[in-house]
Amino acid sequence: MSPEARYEQTESISLAFVTALQILPPRQLVVLILRDVLGFHANEVGGMLDTTVESVKSALKRARAGMQRRLPVTTAMEPPPGSASPAEDAIFAKFVSAYESADIDALVALLTGDVFLSMPPIPLEYQGRDSVARFFAFIFGSVQGFHLVRTRANGQPAFGVYRQTSTGIHGVGLFVLTLSGDRISAMTRFEDTVLPIFGLPQSLPSTQ
Repeated sequence: MSPEARYEQTESISLAFVTALQILPPRQLVVLILRDVLGFHANEVGGMLDTTVESVKSALKRARAGMQRRLPVTTAMEPPPGSASPAEDAIFAKFVSAYESADIDALVALLTGDVFLSMPPIPLEYQGRDSVARFFAFIFGSVQGFHLVRTRANGQPAFGVYRQTSTGIHGVGLFVLTLSGDRISAMTRFEDTVLPIFGLPQSLPSTQ
């Protein structure tokens, strides 16, 4: 396996674990890790957790279903642009410009019609361009002074989101983008606690 493929595989595992950690109940999370990540058999997990094989299988089924519900439901997608290609860089630049300037029209222009926005562990999801536009209109109307820092997660473009406050520029979350052609078909927003996993600091140097 090439270093690039190994890096993307590591990112994929990290992102999946972050998602599971934030949306699954403790018992389901433990079972998912023991079975799907570490490869223990159901009877072994049952012995570790002092429960039955049937309970282990039931918890694993619910955990997998919970993870599956977090995947965006979209129509047929176009292939995304190549990693670090000029086309991907152009989308990056437009997204950063729109977000940092709180330009709703420019941001919406980057979205597919069936764009899907989720924010684990917060149980809020938005489907469709109009719904996502209303969400960002509320965010930008309430808070300004955002700074975005580029990274990658699960081989996809991602951004650490930071906000200027009276005490400095502090991280408020991580956005992972799923691209379809030259548009964004899905956006997943994670809590700021995941920033170090993807090589980003919790705070940025002050520009003042």
